Amino acid sequence: MQLLAVGLNHTTAPVSLREKVAFPADQLGQAVASACAWFDNGDKQAQETAILSTCNRTEIYGASANDGTIETVIDATAHFLADYHKLSYADLRPYLYALPQDDAVRHAFRVASGLDSMVLGEPQILGQMKDAVRQAEEAGGLGTYLHQMFQRTFAVAKEVRSTTDIGAHSVSMAAAAVRLSERIFDKLSDQHVLFIGAGEMIELCATHFAAQQPKSLTIANRTLERAEQLAQRFGGRAMRLGELPEQLAHFDIVVSCTASSLPIIGLGMVERAVKARRRKPIFMVDLAVPRDIESEVARLNDVFLYTVDDLGTAVQIGIENRQSAVAQAESIIETRVQAFMHWLDSRAVVPLIQDLHESSEQLRKAELDRARKLLAKGEDVEAVLEALSKGLTAKFLHGPQQALHNANADERARLAQLLPQLFRTKR
Repeated sequence: MQLLAVGLNHTTAPVSLREKVAFPADQLGQAVASACAWFDNGDKQAQETAILSTCNRTEIYGASANDGTIETVIDATAHFLADYHKLSYADLRPYLYALPQDDAVRHAFRVASGLDSMVLGEPQILGQMKDAVRQAEEAGGLGTYLHQMFQRTFAVAKEVRSTTDIGAHSVSMAAAAVRLSERIFDKLSDQHVLFIGAGEMIELCATHFAAQQPKSLTIANRTLERAEQLAQRFGGRAMRLGELPEQLAHFDIVVSCTASSLPIIGLGMVERAVKARRRKPIFMVDLAVPRDIESEVARLNDVFLYTVDDLGTAVQIGIENRQSAVAQAESIIETRVQAFMHWLDSRAVVPLIQDLHESSEQLRKAELDRARKLLAKGEDVEAVLEALSKGLTAKFLHGPQQALHNANADERARLAQLLPQLFRTKR
């Protein structure tokens, strides 16, 4: 069975490309089903697929009985992503990486543990991976191999986080956003802050900014009820997303992270807001992939726009303190990778064991039928049992004896070493 992880992430591709290949959360199940159909090699039992798509990565995990080369697999994945997202294969292909077998397992373990994140040790990725696996399972993408790999992935991530300090010194995107805003404004307590969206990342950012006690805190969301629930937690207010064009000028800090497939803040909207603010600076953070804020906004004077990539480069605190934790985590992961690969290797002999059981059962039944016929004829019971035992022994030994007889010298020597182990005989 071949395991593979193919994709791109924040180290191999810019956000401008990552946003184009990102899968919206509500389409992930459909995408998994499409991927399974795309990669189907005619044996549906052998093809397993799961897709992980976040702001920093889009990765396809697969298990297949098809023995294709790495280049073939990357090409097939590039064609799938290009076809699904209506992109150019030539533009996408150079940014993809492929990790086979133990490298794929090791990568999954490192991703879930926060070792492959833009912000080392960040905890959000584990929840995102669990959601991706749940949707893959609901779409029929998981089988024995990926199910086992991901269950071990979650166990490893839990072990890493509970036995090392990998998360103790991590700097979240939210903390980085606060730190960058402090470069623009002397006191955050004098600023009006707007959060667009109401998901986990916005909740985290709101927690960090609320700790700085800004002058006001507002949550804008398509669903007003969800915005009100979140705003109430931080003593803020809520507003509908439709009010944004008229209200944007009132805010000094804007943090956006929605699941929109298109930008919700355009250049014209920000230009009007800047004009109304009489050139007072506005700090904007776009944590969404695809982006919520048009990239052209960054060219405006008095607008300081940061994307997830920009925040990634800003996260530098605590690196020295994390090095020992990283070494511990890598050691744990390596041990668990070897354990999983041992399990994977053992799965390869399952069909052989099943064949042995079936062959043995046929031999047993044949000898038992012969014994019953002899007993029915009135033969002596002891003689029948003796014949039964000798018949079974002869049939079970026939294969090994023939192998020894037909083998050349080297093969016979190897068999001579193996057979005592197989039959537990003393030499």
